[in-house]
Amino acid sequence: MQVESLGKTFEGANNSHLLAIANISFSVSPGEFLGIVGPSGSGKTTLLQLLAGLMPPTKGQVRLAGVPLTKPQPEIAIVFQKPNLMPWRTVLDNVLLPLQIQGVSSSEAERRGQEVLALVGLSEFALAYPKQLSGGMEQRVAVARALIQQPQILLLDEPFGALDALTRERLNGELLRLWQNQNLTALMVTHNIREAVFLADRVLVLSPRPATISAEFAINLPRPRPKGIEYSEEFGHLAFEIRQAIKD
Repeated sequence: MQVESLGKTFEGANNSHLLAIANISFSVSPGEFLGIVGPSGSGKTTLLQLLAGLMPPTKGQVRLAGVPLTKPQPEIAIVFQKPNLMPWRTVLDNVLLPLQIQGVSSSEAERRGQEVLALVGLSEFALAYPKQLSGGMEQRVAVARALIQQPQILLLDEPFGALDALTRERLNGELLRLWQNQNLTALMVTHNIREAVFLADRVLVLSPRPATISAEFAINLPRPRPKGIEYSEEFGHLAFEIRQAIKD
């Protein structure tokens, strides 16, 4: 994925304009995990929506395999902060929704649904309803719903931000496992600097609105991440440097 001179302006009342993103350019290599951090209101979610093809840019473009992205593509899946599950549908039926919209046969959809539920460790909850799940389990359902599309690129908009620290830590480990096993390219927006350092190969820091890339950090930590690496001196130094680069 290549992002070239991307900009987004929103039009408001009385001919007012809000410049949210200004001239952002970067590329993501296949198989890379890219973290995106920045102050609140800096345009991180807007950027992710542009990368997903959910809204058009005002200027510049996003290119996927060299082709300009003008609408959502099956190669790109997105997981939002809220799981947005339908309460009247079972876990399996929530996961199958993208395939049902695409018109995939019920037998093929069922097979793929059971596969992704096994990937996220929820096979035994296939017939449960969202109200019967914990917050962490609901987010795993949302991840499964994204993975069932068999995407090449997974976009993550603060998916574990509302969870407690221990659940978030466990799901970060599961996310790394899925990313590695599925050969995904991942881009994750997060307010949690330590989460970005733990997950990413590279971290981009956005400036206050209008967003530009104000800093970039290579995360030269071993893969797979050793247990307890988040308590190492090198990890702490990277987290501190990224925090210093964020202008509140």
